[in-house]
Amino acid sequence: MAPLPEDPPPSVGEDDRDVAVRRLQDAYAEGHLSHEEMDERLHQVLTARTRDELETALASLPKEDPSTIAAFGGRIRRRGAWRVPRTLKVESAFGRVHLDLSHAIIEHPVVDIELRLGTGRAKITVPHDAIVDVEGLHTGWKDSRYRPRRSSGGPKIRISGSMGFGRLKIRHARR
Repeated sequence: MAPLPEDPPPSVGEDDRDVAVRRLQDAYAEGHLSHEEMDERLHQVLTARTRDELETALASLPKEDPSTIAAFGGRIRRRGAWRVPRTLKVESAFGRVHLDLSHAIIEHPVVDIELRLGTGRAKITVPHDAIVDVEGLHTGWKDSRYRPRRSSGGPKIRISGSMGFGRLKIRHARR
């Protein structure tokens, strides 16, 4: 009996490569890398074919801590010109969540938003040119309300996590 073929390692996408380059730039600016190390690791990132190769280039860098917004009950609301972190974790047992990114300061090409919601609704307003990916979101009761738009060159918003009872509504802001 022949062994089962292994799945090929996942390839590196442009978004992943952009995030890795940004992490290297931040580490260099903060003094964690010398100029020579920066050049060497940048070359590794730009030539990486698999995620394992990409992770090797980022191995000893300080980990990114996600910013967390949490509430047991009530509302979680962010709007206006707030600075959106690269990784945002939103936790709520009961209540509503409304994140408005339409006027927010988004400095990263990719923003990961992890939702951990028990009950209640979530509404996320994204910039008009944003690309939204909800593949990593698991819902227990109702599916999210979102019709993907064509790629338009704005920031990529990746939404993951889990929602128990409730619904996620995603809307693109008007111009």
